[in-house]
Amino acid sequence: MNPTETVTALEPALHAGPDLSMLGLFLQADWVVKGVMIALALASVICWAIVIEKAVLFARLSGQVRQLQAAASPGAATAAGSMPQGETLAARALRAGTKEWREGRDPDESRAEFRYRIEHAMRGAMASVFRRAEPGLPFLATTGAVGPFVGLFGTVWGIMNSFAGIARSNDTSLAVVAPGIAEALFATAIGLVAAIPAVIAYNRLTVRLNRLRQEGNSAAAELAAGLSRRAPPQARTHAAAE
Repeated sequence: MNPTETVTALEPALHAGPDLSMLGLFLQADWVVKGVMIALALASVICWAIVIEKAVLFARLSGQVRQLQAAASPGAATAAGSMPQGETLAARALRAGTKEWREGRDPDESRAEFRYRIEHAMRGAMASVFRRAEPGLPFLATTGAVGPFVGLFGTVWGIMNSFAGIARSNDTSLAVVAPGIAEALFATAIGLVAAIPAVIAYNRLTVRLNRLRQEGNSAAAELAAGLSRRAPPQARTHAAAE
């Protein structure tokens, strides 16, 4: 191949611009910007894993709350022994409530105080279940709050490197400036991609958890009111003996 043919063959490569694809921007970025991109991408993956896990968990908790509401409905015979089994939210709450109910009311205790004692025991049992549903939510909140600023840090670092390259080359043409700025802005884009879904998911999951907690507490209050109006087994036995 003669020199003219060699130059002709290499001409497309010589005139080809920088790779501005997402992979190209990542590979061409400075190591600090790469670290920012990797950290934000990992945070995004973790956030989506948390969202999926919480969606499954809250669906299960919703069914357990409905089970507790059914037990609190008029005519339910839960206190007589038809309690849910296992370590579900409904089973824990009902065991705690019926335990207080079976102990009976103290002679100097009013019915309102007896009802509050039963309700308080049920609320405490449910609180431990709801607390175990909270881990992971703070990570969503942190990612949503910090993600854009981490991406902005990568952007600032990348633009600083672009200006340094301009100073070294003494060339202010767009072809020299554009790749570095594109890499820098790509870091901000990844930060927003990680932060926006995290904020939306945190708000929705927090609202749903609070709603489940309120529904559970309301069912506990109704059940406690019903139990407080019924005499526990020991009281019935003493009344029959007298």
